Amino acid sequence: MTTVLIVDDQALQRLGFSMLLEQHPDLTVVGEATHGAEAVRMAAELRPDVVLMDVRMPGMDGIEATRRIVESGGRSRVLILTTFDLDEYAYSALRAGASGFLLKDALPDELIAGIRAVAAGDAVIAPGLTRKLIDAFTDRMPGQTPDQERRLVALTEREREVLTAMATGWSNTEIAERFSLAESTVKSHVSRVLAKIGARDRVQAVIFAYDTGLVRPA
Repeated sequence: MTTVLIVDDQALQRLGFSMLLEQHPDLTVVGEATHGAEAVRMAAELRPDVVLMDVRMPGMDGIEATRRIVESGGRSRVLILTTFDLDEYAYSALRAGASGFLLKDALPDELIAGIRAVAAGDAVIAPGLTRKLIDAFTDRMPGQTPDQERRLVALTEREREVLTAMATGWSNTEIAERFSLAESTVKSHVSRVLAKIGARDRVQAVIFAYDTGLVRPA
């Protein structure tokens, strides 16, 4: 059973999400929050698997709430859901530690699949936003820090290749085919890469790859 906390300042949105999720026996809504501060408190109390987080809310917004939930070190993973396209939101949300970013016009099946993926430890970005997210790094890459350099150096040659492939958007299956590896071996490489660079998931690994200059926007 995957537990979900819904965070949105609009009652109809919360009701709609709740009705959709409750149609699936493996998903259950454990609470609803109307603003960021309430989301942080309820995440600490309820420890949901996934926090379905809106961005624009009165008081503390979804970005700051995401940052605080992630920094608390709890089990909850955050999936940002907003009506707004990329601009500052996806970039800031992923920087804050969100495990995914979807638009509210996503199909119901896409939302359900996104929640399940995030709960399983994967990451999800709305179709069509990946390229724009990568392009956003062109003007924002701050340069490699000594700590990032240390973590990058810790990677083996194969792990660097896997990280580069991840940052390019390849799936585990595609990486396995490219390097003639078993998919289970790729999963082991991915796990070691995440551990060595201190990333929660693939999205954070992609950010690290661009920050350090391992991968450059086309």
